Amino acid sequence: MQAPGRLVSHHNKTESLIQMTQRTIAMGLFTASLAVTLPAAAMTEQQFNDAAAQVFAPLMAEYDVPGLAVGVTWQGKHYVYTQGLANRDANIAVSRQTLFELGSLSKTFNVTLAALAQERGLLSLDDQVGERLPVLKATPVGDLSLMDLATHQSNGLPLQVPDDIQSDSALMTWLRQWQPTADAGHERAYSNISIGLLGRISASAFSQPYAQALHDQVLAPLALGSTYIQVPAAQMPRYAYGYARQTNKAIRVSPGMLDAEAYGLKSNIDDMLRFVDINLGSTAVPEPLAAAIAATHQGVTRTAPFTQAMIWERYPWPLAPERLLAGNAPSMAMQAQPASRLDARETSEHGVLFSKTGSTNGFGGYAAFVPDERIGVVMLANRNVPLEARVDASHKLLQQVLKAER
Repeated sequence: MQAPGRLVSHHNKTESLIQMTQRTIAMGLFTASLAVTLPAAAMTEQQFNDAAAQVFAPLMAEYDVPGLAVGVTWQGKHYVYTQGLANRDANIAVSRQTLFELGSLSKTFNVTLAALAQERGLLSLDDQVGERLPVLKATPVGDLSLMDLATHQSNGLPLQVPDDIQSDSALMTWLRQWQPTADAGHERAYSNISIGLLGRISASAFSQPYAQALHDQVLAPLALGSTYIQVPAAQMPRYAYGYARQTNKAIRVSPGMLDAEAYGLKSNIDDMLRFVDINLGSTAVPEPLAAAIAATHQGVTRTAPFTQAMIWERYPWPLAPERLLAGNAPSMAMQAQPASRLDARETSEHGVLFSKTGSTNGFGGYAAFVPDERIGVVMLANRNVPLEARVDASHKLLQQVLKAER
């Protein structure tokens, strides 16, 4: 069942209101007692499944989550928990092979392509947009740098492409006319438009369309064989249906302007754990991809709760739960926020937790990793669970694994 043409855009606006009203409920999760008693020895698969069930069963019940896959990688060892249904009508259970929509987790792959283009000397992230898209030269958007696009430093660029824009020419016309928000406090604006433009520009540097460039330059070299923009026909039985929170209808992401670049990837839990391992440096990958991935981790701008890297959000580790929740409040995506460009990039990965959420109308995901601990967590669900609730549960599970392994 296919969602209507602009459902993702409308969903993001509607769902944000729901998420904000549920924030108090989600905040309360941090004070809930989970009483998971684990031995000091290495965690077994059964112990991981028990811990994951205790953490995620309440979340699945509260938000009527049809199915999910949760994984933790710790020093190269993978733990995976799956529960529920990928397709309610067909009674198909979630498995490690199930494909979920990644939503904005797709952006972390987009910036990897951009950083790779820089590593190969095809562009510089200091280039202005107008240098790469001459149609935007001498406009406020054209004056932004590619790094501005990668870090949402766009002075109020909207989250979504306006609904009435249905072509590239119309998009460029609108972008030529767009004016930034003049008031202070609008420096960081989380935007599918900015990251979409970055993807277009990066792919053009490789002389390829975005989907092909991402596959050939990033996905295939990283051996992510179950990560797709367009799911091949032979793999469609693995592709879960998402379930809209208000209607409970089975849906999948709809086509839209800049969709592939901003929120279009689908993947399974094993590929996403591999991607986290690659970001942790636990899995060797070809140069200059390794250097490109490291570049996406560097802190560039400072917000109140975190330092913004290229899409990844950097939090101090160990981390107060309240700070992680503040950084994942709906307002961080839906409203422009103050941000200051750092004098020098934060290149150290010591004492840092890297974090990113992703959503479409029917799916909600999260990924985080801590290089010091060599640990990472991925959650994929076919319901758009409120951001704070999914982040809270994933963080608790990560802590439980660390507790057991020490």
